[in-house]
Amino acid sequence: MALICKGKSSWPELVGCNGDTAAATIKRENDNIVNAIVVLEETSVTDDFRCDRVWVWVNGSGIVTITPIIG
Repeated sequence: MALICKGKSSWPELVGCNGDTAAATIKRENDNIVNAIVVLEETSVTDDFRCDRVWVWVNGSGIVTITPIIG
């Protein structure tokens, strides 16, 4: 992934944070244009790989539960 996409590609430090805050952090910390999308756990999403997208998985309380990564 790091070889394909430029800039920061994962944010393990955001697990446990508010999803909206995490999305803003991801957009700020990646040098490229990245769309950070907050998604409720167990929601179906497309599985195509994209360097300009990060799924930010949150629980019912809006807390990040999985390390956000580019894809």
